[in-house]
Amino acid sequence: MDFSFLNKIVWGNSVKSILLFAGIILLCILLKKVFSRLLSRLLLVLFGRFGKELNAEVFVDMLVKPVEFFISLWLIYLAVNQLNYPLNESIYTRKTIVDKIEIIKTITIIQVVDKLFLLLMIIALFWIALRIIDFIAHVFAYRASLTESKEDDQLVPFVKELVKITTVTIGFFVMLGYVFEINVLTLITGLGIGGIAIALAAKESLENLLGSFTIFVDKPFVVGDFVKVNGVEGTVEKVGFRSTRIRTAEKSLVTMPNKKMIDTPLENMTVRNYRRIKFNIGLTYNTPVEDIRAIADKITEYINSHTQTSDDAIVTFENFGTSSLDLQVLYYIEMMDYNPYLKVKEEINFKIIEIVQQSQGDFAFPTQTVIHQYTNPPVEPGKA
Repeated sequence: MDFSFLNKIVWGNSVKSILLFAGIILLCILLKKVFSRLLSRLLLVLFGRFGKELNAEVFVDMLVKPVEFFISLWLIYLAVNQLNYPLNESIYTRKTIVDKIEIIKTITIIQVVDKLFLLLMIIALFWIALRIIDFIAHVFAYRASLTESKEDDQLVPFVKELVKITTVTIGFFVMLGYVFEINVLTLITGLGIGGIAIALAAKESLENLLGSFTIFVDKPFVVGDFVKVNGVEGTVEKVGFRSTRIRTAEKSLVTMPNKKMIDTPLENMTVRNYRRIKFNIGLTYNTPVEDIRAIADKITEYINSHTQTSDDAIVTFENFGTSSLDLQVLYYIEMMDYNPYLKVKEEINFKIIEIVQQSQGDFAFPTQTVIHQYTNPPVEPGKA
């Protein structure tokens, strides 16, 4: 069979080169997903024992997209290199004279393509590295969830972010060195000279970063604690480099800078044993003294006998209000989650209503007595 037609030149390239280019592209389209899952499972052999308690598909699903991107780049680059024209054409020529010697520097299309593919390859490799870091953090987070301590739950995402930022920084300098051929050591030295200016410009960011380390060292709270800071109440969900995320009782997410978390007085409600409840009950002025004493005693007895309260509740006649006789109720509920705490408080409030009603008492509400005073005596009918 005569294959001489393969050497025929079409658009500056042989038919053989064009067929190889098309075949590799077709192979990329058809088999990139298969290759990516195969390579992901090969990487699983290296990291599988590390996360053997988790499903292997978790690791594969994390890596399949970056690996697919890497394989596609490699195959496309291989396909492009089968062509000769017009990739070898120059797109930029510069002439310089150094010591009376003329130096000609030419940049061709293929050189630009090589640099572009090198840049994308570095991005793909570091993308894979970041996904591996995500998997390792996922394993540690799962193990941390099995322990009673909340400190490891807080530490895992923080270390994960630290390692990922370090990896991205390394990737950035690798890209500058290999793609743009910049002397990285010289660049770092230059940054050192301007470090003071950068530090001043990023003053708040640095303060928040130092605040995050202070939180981890001093441990005023951990993930899962219910805190009150700067007028915000909620449960700590995450401590990051710059900020802390707090989930409020209204289910909204508040992002608080770490600097405020350590500079502002912070109340950690989780570490206290009880929640204090204090309010007034207003009784009508026509309530007999004996009934007021009976109501106070019954409320005190009920609260002290409740399983979720301390035994030092006190109900006292506090004040002669504008339109009521005020009883002050003071007691403590054992520390628990916010929703159960509200239920206990509601239960006690309902019981107080029953006690007042059963004791022939009544709740007061704001009233006013209006007295009309005439400056002149009324005029009798028929007299002007």
